[in-house]
Amino acid sequence: MRASVLGLGEAGSLYATGLLAQGWVVTGYDPADNATPQGVIRAATPEDAVRDAEVVFSLVGGTAAETAAGSVSGHLAPGALYADMNAAAPAVKVRIAAAVGESRFVDVSVVGSVPTHGSGTGVVVSGAGSAAAARVFAGLGAPVEDIAGGPGDASARKLLRSSFMKGLGALIVEAVSAGRAAGAEEWVRAQIAAELSGAEAAVDRLHDGTLKHAARRATESDAAAALLDSIGVRPVMTRAAAELHRDRADAALAPTEDLLAAFEGLAVANIGDARDRMGMLDGGIHALWKGARVVGRARTVWVRSGDNQALHRAIAVSRPGDVLVVNGQGDTTRALLGELMAERAKRRGVLGIVVDGALRDVGELEKIGFAAWARAVTPAGPYKNGPGQVDVPVAVGGVVVRPGDLVVGDEDGVIVVPAAEAAASLLGGRAVEADEAQRRAAILAGTA
Repeated sequence: MRASVLGLGEAGSLYATGLLAQGWVVTGYDPADNATPQGVIRAATPEDAVRDAEVVFSLVGGTAAETAAGSVSGHLAPGALYADMNAAAPAVKVRIAAAVGESRFVDVSVVGSVPTHGSGTGVVVSGAGSAAAARVFAGLGAPVEDIAGGPGDASARKLLRSSFMKGLGALIVEAVSAGRAAGAEEWVRAQIAAELSGAEAAVDRLHDGTLKHAARRATESDAAAALLDSIGVRPVMTRAAAELHRDRADAALAPTEDLLAAFEGLAVANIGDARDRMGMLDGGIHALWKGARVVGRARTVWVRSGDNQALHRAIAVSRPGDVLVVNGQGDTTRALLGELMAERAKRRGVLGIVVDGALRDVGELEKIGFAAWARAVTPAGPYKNGPGQVDVPVAVGGVVVRPGDLVVGDEDGVIVVPAAEAAASLLGGRAVEADEAQRRAAILAGTA
C-alpha cells in the first residue's frame, strides 16, 4: 500500500510514522525545512509526492488546504482517496472536494490530541470516500465515526466540538493565570481537575445549573472579572461567561418565541427612557423616510470613509432579521448604499440599515420598504477598495454596537440594546408606555 502525506509538521510526521508501522510505503512533501521521518521518501514537489499513492493525507493547515489540493488535483492516481485532515470551514471542504473530485474525497476531522495518540487519534469522516477511509484509519488503530454525508459534514462536527474544547482551554489558561497572580495556582488547578471528571452528570449539572441560576451566577462572574482585573489578569473569558449568564437570565424575564416581534410598536423614546436614555444614537443619524421602522439584530460593519467593500461582504453573510449597522466614519461625501444593494440585502431578509455616514436613492428605499437611517444623503457613489471589517464591535452615532445587539429604529431615531438586556428593556419600555398612556389620559380628563 502506498500513501502520500502532504505536510510533514508534527501531525503529518506522526501519521507518516503510523503508516510506516503498518507496512505502507510513504512519500511525503513539505515546502518547509521540516525533518523527514525515518523511512519516509521525501518528494521534491507535491505532484511527485502523490504520484501512485492510493491514499493522500493532507495535513498542511487550514489556510493552505485549498492551495495544496489544487496543486495535486491533476496528478492523483485513478481510484486514489484524498483525505483532507485540515481544520477548516465546511465550505472550504466543499471546494476542495470539487477540486480533487467528490468521488475520491474524504473529509476527516481529528477529534483528539495527535501528539498524545499519534495516528491512533479518533476521527470523524464524511464524504463519498468515507467508508474506504474508515477502514484505513481503523487499521491505524484509530476510533472512527463514519457519518457518511458530504464534504464539510465531518468538519462541522469538529467545529461544534471546538466551541467547547477551545473555549474550555482558553478558560483554563485564564483561570490558572489568575491563580498564579493570586498566589493560589495549585489550588485553582486542583479545583479544575476535580470538575473535569464527572462525565455526563457533570455536563448536566453545569448546563442545567447555569440556566437555573443564571442571574446569581452573572453577578458572581462579574465579581470574578473584577477580581482578575485587580490582580493584573485580563478577564476575557470571565467577562464572556458573565455575558452569557446575563443573556440567559434576561431571556427568562420575558419568555417568548419571538422577542423581536414583541418590540413591534414600542417607541424608541419609551425604550430609551426605560434604559436611562442610554444607547440612543445621536440625532444626526435620522430616518430617511417617513414611517421608517425596524426591529432586528445588528450585523455590524466597519468601513473606510467613503468605501463600501466590507458592506458588500456583510450583505453576503446576512440572515433574515438582520439590520446592517455601519461605522462609516461619519463621512457624508459618499453614499455607502443605494437601491441595488438594498434590493440585494432585502432578498437575504435584511430589514434595514443604520449608517454613520451617507446613503442615496432614498425614494427607492421607501418604495421597497427598506428602513434606513443615516447622517446624510448624497448622490455620490462609494469606492470599493477596502479595507473593512464585518461582525466586529463598531461605534455608530456615539454608541458602541456589537454583533447581535438589538436595534430598534423609528422616526425619532435609533436605539441599540445589548443582546443580554433585550427582555428587560422590553418590559421596561412597556412599563414606560403604560405610564405615559395613564398620564396622558389624566391630562385629557383634566385631572392632572
